[in-house]
Amino acid sequence: MPNDISGDAPVAGLYESLITHRLAERMKQLDSTGWRPIDASVGKESAPHVLARHIGATVRRVFQGLSPAEQVIAANHILESLSTIEGATEWIDLVTDGPRQLLAVAEQEAPGVYAIRPATPLSETALITNSPEDPSLGFELRAELATADRVDLLCAFVKWHGLRVLEKSLSSARERGIPIRVLTTTYIGATERRALDRLVRDFGAEVKVNYELRSTRLHAKAWLFRRASGFDTAYVGSSNLSKAALLDGLEWNVRLSSVATPSVIRKFEATFDAYWSEPAFESYDPDRDAERLDYALSRAGGGSRPGSTGITLSGLEVRPYPHQRDMLERLEVERTVHDRHQNLLVAATGTGKTVMAALDYKRLRQALGRDPRLLFVAHRKEILEQSLRVYQNVLIDANFGELLLSGEIPSRWNHVFASVQSLTPQALGRIAPDHFDIIVIDEFHHGTSPTYRKIMDHFQPQELLGLTATPERMDGLNIQDEFFDGRIAAEMRLWEALENDLLSPFHYFGVTDNTDMSAVTWKRGAYDSTALSNLFTGNDARARLVVAAVKDKVTDPGSMRALGFCVSVAHAHFMADFFRQAGLNAVALSGETPAPDRKKALEDLRSGSLQVIFSVDLFNEGLDIPDVDTLLLLRPTSSATVFLQQLGRGLRRTDDKAVLTVLDFIGQHRKEFRFEEQFRALTNLTRNRLLDNIEQDFPQLPSGCQIILETKAKELIMDNIRSQIAVNVTQLTREVASYANPRLADFLKESGRDLKELYRGNGNSWTGLLRRAKLLDATGPEGELPLLKRVSAFLHVDDPLRVAAYSKLLADDAPAYDELSEQEQGY
Repeated sequence: MPNDISGDAPVAGLYESLITHRLAERMKQLDSTGWRPIDASVGKESAPHVLARHIGATVRRVFQGLSPAEQVIAANHILESLSTIEGATEWIDLVTDGPRQLLAVAEQEAPGVYAIRPATPLSETALITNSPEDPSLGFELRAELATADRVDLLCAFVKWHGLRVLEKSLSSARERGIPIRVLTTTYIGATERRALDRLVRDFGAEVKVNYELRSTRLHAKAWLFRRASGFDTAYVGSSNLSKAALLDGLEWNVRLSSVATPSVIRKFEATFDAYWSEPAFESYDPDRDAERLDYALSRAGGGSRPGSTGITLSGLEVRPYPHQRDMLERLEVERTVHDRHQNLLVAATGTGKTVMAALDYKRLRQALGRDPRLLFVAHRKEILEQSLRVYQNVLIDANFGELLLSGEIPSRWNHVFASVQSLTPQALGRIAPDHFDIIVIDEFHHGTSPTYRKIMDHFQPQELLGLTATPERMDGLNIQDEFFDGRIAAEMRLWEALENDLLSPFHYFGVTDNTDMSAVTWKRGAYDSTALSNLFTGNDARARLVVAAVKDKVTDPGSMRALGFCVSVAHAHFMADFFRQAGLNAVALSGETPAPDRKKALEDLRSGSLQVIFSVDLFNEGLDIPDVDTLLLLRPTSSATVFLQQLGRGLRRTDDKAVLTVLDFIGQHRKEFRFEEQFRALTNLTRNRLLDNIEQDFPQLPSGCQIILETKAKELIMDNIRSQIAVNVTQLTREVASYANPRLADFLKESGRDLKELYRGNGNSWTGLLRRAKLLDATGPEGELPLLKRVSAFLHVDDPLRVAAYSKLLADDAPAYDELSEQEQGY
């Protein structure tokens, strides 16, 4: 449209054209065609750009028919006409005759120093394809290097022969003192160490390497040339620093310019600087890191490299990933700076909680200068065996640790990996409270249960470390408040791990399921499992839907490795039978399944001879099954904790897993059921932003991730979330009135409501709802109303000192004002 000056009416399609008088007349012609125009105001920030673009396009057309001298006169005439606008005079700058351009500013003694210029003018963009009529990328880069004042390069790999193409220009840049920064990776082992060595030693470059082997991480190829004059340029495309890419390969690269594409250049600068500061990119020093780089490149390349012989400990040593190193440092700060020795570490499933605990133990052992006694507690044999192997690998000691399980008793009692069930009151009575120096409790969100509490009440370790991916409990109790003074020592949630490419990307499909659950009994904030099992078990129509969805969404169902989460043992066996009838090898497992059968099923799943394991509360947490590439969510849960635990079973990265496929079956639910919690846990979006994202099909998920909702499923989810937003005082009053024992904690637990919902609006409160529901007298004591209006302010208090002070002031025997400390008086 911007270049279309014909008299035709616009045709159907997308536009972004400034409405001019001429275009407005043509839009009127649409009235008789059955089509209508859709328009909107230009945003305040965009208006200068949009209007200037229109004027520029018009002037360009007019100037094409004028001589150079006439063009200068016309340009100055336009500029002078702007001087009548108030405040515009300072921006008016007339053009000299010619027109002429300043090409460079050089020292008087060396006027030809800037004679080398790229073939593409600095103020223009271009597509360079290494075709015969294009300048080669190598030529352009040499010319850019000759006049740059700073250089940034990021590319997946750096080759020796590619470096040779630019060596003269790089040497010249070093002589002029030009800073050069390079970001690269060990991706597929393609980088050559001697090329990085030369960049650092011969050309003075700062080089940072991403050693991540589980994913590509960096696949961009781009150069940025910054100039003190402000004429920055950049190249973004397919070319790594290799001979083929720079000279004769079929590579495409776009040349950007701070004049023509200023916003893109600014984004390049900001993104590069963000990458540069990421812990995942580590500074490379040839004298310090050569052996480590060789080992990483060898592993990434799938074999040994020339010149690498013998066995080195650097290859055997378990090194923390950058995110793990950062979390361990935060944990260290809690102990050494703040003198806190009960700490909680929250990390998304798949980011290596157990590895961090083992590395932390290794660090503590080194700091203490002795071998501290360790107790590691978990609730399943498989988890304990897996954790013990992790500690043995980190410590490079195959004899480390002993198991305390049914049938296995330690002999030395120095490093014990114990099940919760084995630590009975009788067993605890035989162990001194201070026997263990360090205690690590896995899946610490169980910490408020009696079985875990008796363990913590008995022992008095020097260091207590809790591990969990989900500190938010389903019963509303908050473990960090109860055990860790409201603190989390270090954390990385699911969305952070996905954004940092630490987990497998997922494709989540919300599949429309016509099963009607609106009449299923609702108990204690969830569906009654027996009633759900009766609805799902034997339901051939729903089972056919599940099989059809698998065949439609999974690339090759015969080679998938899937977990199906069921509501009951009967439901799991029914689904396994149905899948076997459909030609897919499937088994059902539960807590009742003998351990050898569970072990064999997992081995068969890994080998590919088994396609699906249907389970009941067996694989929700703790167990590491990296090969799983498909999840079937066959039981509804509005618990973010359970949802994330199930999702975590498939998010671990493996070399063969491109993506995790998640099939969630969206039925017709009771009004109490809530989709909001699981989607917020998945995306970290607020409720209103979540609705917008669902409506727009989630445009800003982490790289590689997709959430795709079928039409009816999308409508059901959005209606469900909107109903939670639209909850009003009348509806809340009805819900409160329906509870026989109206205690706030009980109501929140049973209803699944969030505390903030009760205090939304002016003056809403739990006390007010009780009065409305006639569970309290209609009128309260004098002065209650203004106090209740301020109660919502307490929802945001998370400072332990402030919480303690407020609790003291609210007590029946609260001290008088003049008895308070200065800080308490301030509160």
